[in-house]
Amino acid sequence: MIGLLSVEKHDKFEGVYWFYSGDEKILVTRSLDKGFRVYGERLFRVGDEEYREWIPYRSKLAAAILSGIKEIGITPGCRVLYLGVASGTTASHVSDIIGEKGMLYGVDFAPMVLAQFKRNVADRRKNVVAIYADARFPITYKPIVGQVDFIYCDIAQPEQAKILAENARLMLKDDGLAMIAIKARSIDSTEEPSKVYRQEIAVLEGSGFVVLEKVDLGKYEQDHIMVLARYSPRRQNKK
Repeated sequence: MIGLLSVEKHDKFEGVYWFYSGDEKILVTRSLDKGFRVYGERLFRVGDEEYREWIPYRSKLAAAILSGIKEIGITPGCRVLYLGVASGTTASHVSDIIGEKGMLYGVDFAPMVLAQFKRNVADRRKNVVAIYADARFPITYKPIVGQVDFIYCDIAQPEQAKILAENARLMLKDDGLAMIAIKARSIDSTEEPSKVYRQEIAVLEGSGFVVLEKVDLGKYEQDHIMVLARYSPRRQNKK
């Protein structure tokens, strides 16, 4: 543990904090699982509370925050569907943010990383459920998840936006928010990233989404952008 200097709430995002240690300004979340490191992050004790370092090189959501995104759409108490949860690095911080009144459903089709996610995150936290499933077929896990407030999509698939849209159609509430990490090289390694981004955003916009914000993650993740969008299918149907 590292001794406390100071901690303060993030000025934009509820459930996100800054920890100040010497010259360091460190992005952190307040841990729901005190004393446990999910991916080797540093832990900081502040009175009775513990805060976990949120490393942007390991988490695209942290990278988006440190790249200046204005909204993340994840708040205490909300229900989150996480597509491509992998071993749970980002999901563990989302779990911290949504708190005990929230719920995160983490979907992945890679058995080894999902087992790690289950062992290090889902089995240790009451607000996390691990789902072994293919995000391309959301009908298979819709009965488990039900309706959610937010979808976070971080999958290495050629049709990322289409997969997000189908999950939203089945489970995201009207006017709910979604965030997608668009990985240009996973979609088309031969095409210019800017063209790939435009194509994926066009898919979202054609599927009932209104894009609110785009942030380049290049400082932390090459050829990646983060897109925040609102799901408004009724508005699309009225056109």
